[in-house]
Amino acid sequence: MVPDTATSAWRRYRAIPIVYRIGAAFVLGSIVGLLVGDAATALQPLGDIFVRLLSMIVIPIVIFTLLMGIRRITPSTLGKIGGQVIALYAVMSAIAVFIGLAVANLVNPGSGLTLAEDVEFEPEETPDFVEVLIGIVPENPIGAMAEGDVLATIFFVIVFGLALLMLEESTEDEAVRRGVESIFDIVEAGTEALFKIVWGIMEYGVIGVFALMAAVFGEAGIDAIVPFALLIGTLLGAILIHIGVVYLGGLIVALTRQSPVAFLTGSKDAIVTALSIRSSSGTLPVTMANADDNLRIDEGVYGFSLPLGATINMDGTAMYQGVVAIFAANLVGVQLTIVEQVTVVLIAVLASIGAGGVPGTGLIMLTLVLTQLGLPLEVVGFVAGVDPILDRLRTMTNVTGDLAVTTVVAHWNDAIDFGGGSWIDPTRGLEIGSGTASSSD
Repeated sequence: MVPDTATSAWRRYRAIPIVYRIGAAFVLGSIVGLLVGDAATALQPLGDIFVRLLSMIVIPIVIFTLLMGIRRITPSTLGKIGGQVIALYAVMSAIAVFIGLAVANLVNPGSGLTLAEDVEFEPEETPDFVEVLIGIVPENPIGAMAEGDVLATIFFVIVFGLALLMLEESTEDEAVRRGVESIFDIVEAGTEALFKIVWGIMEYGVIGVFALMAAVFGEAGIDAIVPFALLIGTLLGAILIHIGVVYLGGLIVALTRQSPVAFLTGSKDAIVTALSIRSSSGTLPVTMANADDNLRIDEGVYGFSLPLGATINMDGTAMYQGVVAIFAANLVGVQLTIVEQVTVVLIAVLASIGAGGVPGTGLIMLTLVLTQLGLPLEVVGFVAGVDPILDRLRTMTNVTGDLAVTTVVAHWNDAIDFGGGSWIDPTRGLEIGSGTASSSD
């Protein structure tokens, strides 16, 4: 009787869409952290396991899905899609910083506050743009994969995938041609297996997200964020404008003529995961699964654009630079000129190219912006206490932008099925599939 009851309860639990379970874990974890306090930090290891599980499959996902994407398109098409993706990412990041600066100038976060004199912060060295470009080419591809260098891994996989395509097209040796096809067949099977792993990780994610949020609020408490409510509100307001006007109104409605509700529904898993774990790269497996299963985007597009976006498309992070630059200027009683604010735009867009999609990247980028403007780096330490909250908002924006740009590029290249998935059945985006991100209809 007991086993039957347990099985029935488990089935009822599994019948609840995963996005609702994770959302409930997010809220309940936050409440528990605020009520229990420091004791809730004992749950941190459970959250760390969730993040490590996602990190575990980031590089394999990048390798397998990129190779699958390359298999489905020609080198010339890859160049076309790549140009569209990179151009849109750069434009979106620039718009994001302008919106952040505009909202920050209107709200003036930091006015009336004083920079703490006893705050100490040792900024990490930020590579310059030339170093970032050089670093794209790995000295040791295997080492780059082992170190989790996504951008260098992407470069090598694209080069290797194109070499396989050209070899398949040019060789007259049937054995070689079959060998190339076998490699791609193995990659396809590996991709399916990886998406099975993704959904298994997401099942554990209910526990992981609960633990992460309980630990964050248990350590910080409500008092730690009250003085910075205006800063948080400013960034949140800018993000809502960017997502609502630029992503949903500009990209989804104006360029694809589709429902923004259907897009958000199909992207919910990735958005909630990004909000929970603060990592674009860690969310990448879920983002790819949503693109395939819910938004019905061809793997030839999302297999290229999403891994790239997790590394170079940092709209939320770039916007954060603009908001905190105004915040920092107000803390020390100076006003940024128009030229200085345009400088913030340029620095934020260029720096975002080398920003890894991992928690805390925004703080490292912020040191570059503040140094360029001559503002005190102590500001970084001043905002670090609430950065876990700000970082979640930034990451959510980054991931939403990745999917919006990918949807537009797929539309431009006839590589999306608007007749299926969440586009015609919004409830689909609230369900976990059978464990695979592939769709045959």
